[in-house]
Amino acid sequence: MKHETLARIQARVTDEPAIPVLPARCTRRAKAFYEKLGFRAVPGSSGVCDYLMLRAGKVEVHFFGWPSLEPESSRALQHIRVHDADALHRAWSRVALPAQGVPRMTPLADTPWGVRQFALVDPDGNCLSFGHNA
Repeated sequence: MKHETLARIQARVTDEPAIPVLPARCTRRAKAFYEKLGFRAVPGSSGVCDYLMLRAGKVEVHFFGWPSLEPESSRALQHIRVHDADALHRAWSRVALPAQGVPRMTPLADTPWGVRQFALVDPDGNCLSFGHNA
């Protein structure tokens, strides 16, 4: 069996974004929550078969139905790189999410590893952090 070099394998990886697929107790409620943040259903995505695809700019997030999900014990996490975490945080602050509980939005912070970021926890307990290199 011929072994490929790491460079050859990396050359086949596309520069397309990764798309998180997260659980939701109800995809209709997830859609309503994310629409307040500016996400819209991907054309052709109607939540059929309890699957939902949403997009805001170049960020796309998918959800699958998990009616028995317990939001407080969810461990679903996704980090999404953005150009300007400050501007996104300002825009979403208008939704007035609390800083504690579920759902919530955390304050902006500069991490020791050089990322300026904040976290959004949706009503299903999914944690999406958004950040840019500081």
